[in-house]
Amino acid sequence: MNIIQHIGEYFILMGKTLRRPDRWRMFFRQLSKELEKQGLQSVLIVVIVSFFMGAIMTMQTKLNTSNPLLPTYSTGLVTRDCILLEFSSTILCLLLAGKVGSNIASEIGTMRITEQIDALEIMGVNSANYLILPKIIAFMLMMPFLVIISMGIGLFGGYCIGAFTDVITVADYLLGIQYAFIPYYVWYSLVKTTVFAFIISSMASYYGYYAYGGALEVGRASTKAVVNSSIMILLFNLMLTNLMLN
Repeated sequence: MNIIQHIGEYFILMGKTLRRPDRWRMFFRQLSKELEKQGLQSVLIVVIVSFFMGAIMTMQTKLNTSNPLLPTYSTGLVTRDCILLEFSSTILCLLLAGKVGSNIASEIGTMRITEQIDALEIMGVNSANYLILPKIIAFMLMMPFLVIISMGIGLFGGYCIGAFTDVITVADYLLGIQYAFIPYYVWYSLVKTTVFAFIISSMASYYGYYAYGGALEVGRASTKAVVNSSIMILLFNLMLTNLMLN
């Protein structure tokens, strides 16, 4: 299947998905389940990864920039900007593309090969709208909250390096993360992650929805969803950075 056919099928599927739900009560019931599945169940991995990345970033920055000409607050400043601009938005979304994206693709793909989607179509239900829209909306709603949690935990991880090691002092670190703070960086990260959340959930849904065949095709759909959504995240990261920060 060539790329033009994939693009066409993707937009046709999104056209069926992004419509007004036939039954709002059922939509909100599905939405609440997806908010828990995609958002709340991802908090623990976000906290663990963000803490250690913030700590490692602080330690690596300090140890590799030990120059008397650099101001003492430079380590905290670099750590803060790296976390706000890239880690808590782009790197975290790449991580969640593996967790959430593969989960969505395998769930919808399993429904496809077990003919549950065909049964919905026979009953006159818009299966794309019923199955995919709650997942997309839920992930786009939860992703900004996960990013904010990641930012806070990442900075806290750097603080712990100052508090429990002799790599950097707490005073220097706190001065660095407060120095020349630009609130727009937070807004920029939240906009990026909302776009990335749509890419992850919609592409994973697409590959799962068209996973015809057997159980092997479900695994292939999950792999394709993670790989291709990761590529699109990097592409859109480049585009959004050029648009919003240039």
